[in-house]
Amino acid sequence: MNLTPTPHNQAKLGEIAKTVLLPGDPLRAKMIAEKFLTDVKLVNSVRNNYCFTGFYKGKEISIMSTGMGCASMGIYSYELFNFYNVENAIRVGTIGAIDSNYKIGDIVLAQKTISDTNYLNNFAQNGESIIECSQELLLKAKEVANQNNIKIKPATIYTSDTFYDDEKTMQHQIDLGVVGVEMECASLYLNAKKFSKNALTICTVSDEKYSGNISSSDTRQNLYLNMALLALDLAKSL
Repeated sequence: MNLTPTPHNQAKLGEIAKTVLLPGDPLRAKMIAEKFLTDVKLVNSVRNNYCFTGFYKGKEISIMSTGMGCASMGIYSYELFNFYNVENAIRVGTIGAIDSNYKIGDIVLAQKTISDTNYLNNFAQNGESIIECSQELLLKAKEVANQNNIKIKPATIYTSDTFYDDEKTMQHQIDLGVVGVEMECASLYLNAKKFSKNALTICTVSDEKYSGNISSSDTRQNLYLNMALLALDLAKSL
């Protein structure tokens, strides 16, 4: 048996928990692990894409960075689901709001994502598709948020393959009822659906594309930690 079953992950079988938080940035993965987990162990550093496993309030949880974009998220989530027996994947990231009802600091639960990512080609779904999250995780997240008096906004988001989208693309998404844009959710949901796993994306609004307002790095870090705590409490409940 190959105990390190992929070229992108040096973790041995059993070193990654059944529930994993997935930030894009490896330094955010490190920050969350060091701030909130106990008995933390770095189990992967291939390509500086860190994965930490530790305990949060007695529950074993892993935190692994995924890089940017559907292609990168697609690789790591595929491997976690198929080679490391991960059951629950919770993306924690930032999102740019395109709906003026969504402000910097709002926490968005991605009930659905609309996307035309090339990653859809792997599933014979060319063009634009709507992909849903795990209803089990969504309901649990709502319960946890309510118990902790955290205001959340379940919504439909847009997953783009490009960071700099044109106004025509954004207007099309607004017309479809999308509230914000990010770059990883679709491939995570597609992989989870294909392999009968659970996935949810939780994002904090970091900038308002409709107004041009952008949060400072310090503000963004504090907002990110609030969202991370929600995700950790969700992970503990599973």
